Amino acid sequence: MDILNALGKIESAEQALAVCKERMDTTQFHRVSSISHPEILKRIANAMVICNPAHIFINTGSEADRRFIRNLALETGEERSLALENHTIHFDLPGEQGRIVDRTFYIANPEDQISSLANRMNRENALEDIRSNMTDIMAGKTMVVGFYMRGPVGAPVSNPALEITSSAYVSHSAELLYRNAFPDFDKEVAARGHFFTNVHSEGLNRPEDLPDARVFMDRQYQTTYSFKCTYAGNTLLLKKGNHRFAVDKAVYKNRGQELSEHMFITGIKGPGNRVTWFAGAAPSGCGKTTTAMAGNRFVGDDLAQMWIAEDGSIRSVNPEAGIFGIVEDVNQEGDPLLMKVLRQPGHEVIWSNVLIDENNIPHWVGNHEPPPEKGINFQGEWHPGKTDDNGKPVPMSHPNSRCTLRSTNLDNYSSEAENHNGVLTRVFTYSGRDADTMPPVWVAPDSDHGVVIGACIVSAATATEVGASGVKRAPWANAPFIPGALGDYMDAQFRFFGNPAIQSSFQPVMAGLNYFLTDKARGGTDDRLLGEKKDVKVWLAWLERYAHQEAGCIQTPIGNLPLYKDLVPLFADIIDKPYPKDLYDRQFSLYVDPIIGRIELQEAAYAKEKNIPGRLFEILALQKEALHALKQTKGTVILPGDLES
Repeated sequence: MDILNALGKIESAEQALAVCKERMDTTQFHRVSSISHPEILKRIANAMVICNPAHIFINTGSEADRRFIRNLALETGEERSLALENHTIHFDLPGEQGRIVDRTFYIANPEDQISSLANRMNRENALEDIRSNMTDIMAGKTMVVGFYMRGPVGAPVSNPALEITSSAYVSHSAELLYRNAFPDFDKEVAARGHFFTNVHSEGLNRPEDLPDARVFMDRQYQTTYSFKCTYAGNTLLLKKGNHRFAVDKAVYKNRGQELSEHMFITGIKGPGNRVTWFAGAAPSGCGKTTTAMAGNRFVGDDLAQMWIAEDGSIRSVNPEAGIFGIVEDVNQEGDPLLMKVLRQPGHEVIWSNVLIDENNIPHWVGNHEPPPEKGINFQGEWHPGKTDDNGKPVPMSHPNSRCTLRSTNLDNYSSEAENHNGVLTRVFTYSGRDADTMPPVWVAPDSDHGVVIGACIVSAATATEVGASGVKRAPWANAPFIPGALGDYMDAQFRFFGNPAIQSSFQPVMAGLNYFLTDKARGGTDDRLLGEKKDVKVWLAWLERYAHQEAGCIQTPIGNLPLYKDLVPLFADIIDKPYPKDLYDRQFSLYVDPIIGRIELQEAAYAKEKNIPGRLFEILALQKEALHALKQTKGTVILPGDLES
C-alpha cells in the first residue's frame, strides 16, 4: 500500500492533470503540464488532494521564481531581513533545535529489517497518523513544488527528488542547497528509473504541536512525510530523509559498486600543484564543514555519493550544492573563507537560531567577536547572564545554530563540483569528538582495516539531535541514516572498498582523524584541545603525501602513524607554526588501556547485531591481542619512538 496514493486516490496521469487544472492557475498548470512522467504527476496531485493548499506554485528555478519564494518567506514571517543585503534570519521553535529522532520513523512491513538504531511503525498505523495530521494541513497556504537533482545532472549516482512543502523557508533553503533541475527532471527520472518524493507542512507552527510532530520515511515507495516541525533537518527532506533512500539504493541495489556517505569532499594541494581529493566522515557537529574548508578545492561539506568508475578509480559527487553549516565556533582564525561569506556583502545567507542584535547583525558563540549587550535569539529576548526557567544559562546562540549558503560563494569552491564524472577520490577519513583515546591521525594498513576504522567511530553527542547527551558509538558517522540492518551496510562497505575492480594505482588511503584530543587525556590538567583547530590542515597534508608514497610511517596495532620528521616541515610550511617533539609524543603515544576499552565497546555492541561480517571481529581481535602484547613489554603508555623499529 502506497500511502500517498491510498490517501489521495489519484491513480492515473489523466486524473492528476484534471486535478491540477482544477486547482492551479493557468501559469502553474502550463508549467506542470510540461512534465510527462505519469508517476511524477500522480504524486504531485495526490499531495495536493491530501494537504488541500489554497495556492500551488510550480518552481522552475528561474530567478523570478526564486525571488517569489524569498519574498513569500518574508511575507509569511518564516524569515526576516537582516542588515546585510540578502541575509535573512529564521527561528525554529525553542523545543525543536535539532533532529527529532524520537519522532522519526521508518514505515515498515512486518518482514522488513530496520536498523537497530532507528524507530519503526507499521504501515497501517503510519497511514492513520499521516491521514489525521496531514489532511487539509495546507489549507490557506501556498504549496511549493520543487524539482531537484541530488547530484550533478548526468552523474550515474545522482538521484532526482520532488520537494513539496508549504514552508517558503524550506523552499528557499532547497534553492540554496540543491540543483533545481525542472527542465531535465523528466529525462533524469527516465534515465535513473526512480525518483524520491518529499511532502512537508509546518502546520500552525506552535510549540504545543511538537509532541505530534513526525518524520516518516517509506523506503518501499521512496517517499518522506513531515509535519508540525520547522527545523531544516526535519523538514528539508531532500537532505537526510533522501540520504537514507540513497543509502538503501547503495546497499540493496548496487552493493559493492556504489556508496552513499555522510562525508565531506575536498581537494588538498600537494607538491607541484597537484590536487588529491579526499572524502571524510564525521557525525553532525563534529567538524565536517571545518575540515572541508581546510582543503584548497571545496566540493562539499556533508554528503557524498560515490561509485567505482570504468577506469578502476573511486569517483565522488556531492548531492548538494550548498552548505547548511553549524556556526558555533566558526571564527576568523579557524574559518576565514567561511567568515568572508558571513561577514561581507554580496552573498545570500539564511541564518537560523543565532542571536540578532539591535542593528540586525547576527552573533554566535565562538565567533571571537565582541558580544552585543542584548538581542533576540531562539528563546526570545536575550542579554548576558539570562537563564531559563530551570536557572540554566541561555547561550547567545543555540549550539546547533546554522548558516545556509551556496557553495559557489566560497573562494575555494571548485567547479569540479558540477562534473558529472565526479572527482577521483584517493583518501577517506573517519572522525568524531574523541577527547581521550585516539591520536590525531592514523592510517589503516589495508581496506578491510579501513572499514573497521569507519565502523568504530566514537563521539561525544552533539546538539544536532534533540535530547542527545554523553559519549556514544557513531558507526561511519552515517548510523542515524542507515535504514536497514547494520550488518548489510557493513558488508556493502567491505565489498566496495575491497572490490577487485579498483585498480592498484587507485587504492584508497583510509584513515582515522581526531582533532578533539584534550590536554587532560595526555597528562594535562584541563579540557583544552591538545593542539589547535587549524592543525587539521597538517594532518590532511600528511595524508596527501602518504597517498603518493612521499611520507614514512610507524606501524602500530591500530594503524600507521606519521613520523615526527615528516610533520615538522608541514607545520612550518602550511600553518607557519613550530611543532615541538614533546607535543608530538603526547599526541601520538598509544594509551593502551583506553584503546583496548574502545575496542571492547565495539565488540560488545556489534555482538548484539545480526549478520555482522566476521571480518570485523577478526580485525578487532588482532588489534587487541597486539596491544596486550605491547603492554606486557612496553607498559600502558607507549611513545611513538618506541615503535619506530
